[in-house]
Amino acid sequence: MTVDEELNLMESHLRRLKIEYEVFFNNPQKKPPSDLEWKVVTLMRKFSDGSRLSFSQRFRYNEMAQRYAIYSDLWRKKSRIREEGYRRPQDALLSVQGVREEEHEQKHKVFGVGHHEDQPFVVQCSDAKTEAEKVEKLYQALSDAKKKNGESVSGSLDSFKSFVQKKTQEIRKQHKCEKVEYAVEVQDGKVKLRAKATV
Repeated sequence: MTVDEELNLMESHLRRLKIEYEVFFNNPQKKPPSDLEWKVVTLMRKFSDGSRLSFSQRFRYNEMAQRYAIYSDLWRKKSRIREEGYRRPQDALLSVQGVREEEHEQKHKVFGVGHHEDQPFVVQCSDAKTEAEKVEKLYQALSDAKKKNGESVSGSLDSFKSFVQKKTQEIRKQHKCEKVEYAVEVQDGKVKLRAKATV
């Protein structure tokens, strides 16, 4: 099976998993679709390092991983409400806050290939042609940040590569530096790409 076929399978499993969880929450007799969820998580683990994926495949994988993270968090909360909903009201009154250890709850790992949300995405580049993967990651981070911020993504990856190549050469020449640091940041509510000379 090719990588694209496996990603198609993961997408189809994820779609089915969402439907089966909806059925589960609407029917008290149903069991959660744990087997199907295990298949989704297994496929996500397989590609989590991103090394076998092309840029477009990695972008697609990240989108699915983020979708699963949002779904799984919602399912976990709904499951808890469902379990607690079966208690008698008087039992709920007797329950003591803090007795149930929250940290022992299973946390769903996000298998996306990314960075910490609060930190700006930063790469250092000396030559965009030889460091194509860095430029692709920068383009992806910039596109993701713009989408998340409700901004439109303009320009293709190729035009972005040309821009980074030109900008890197200009800054290196002007500041006589070895590398240029690029960072994706949000300033005044707008996503910005910042470039500065670095050693």
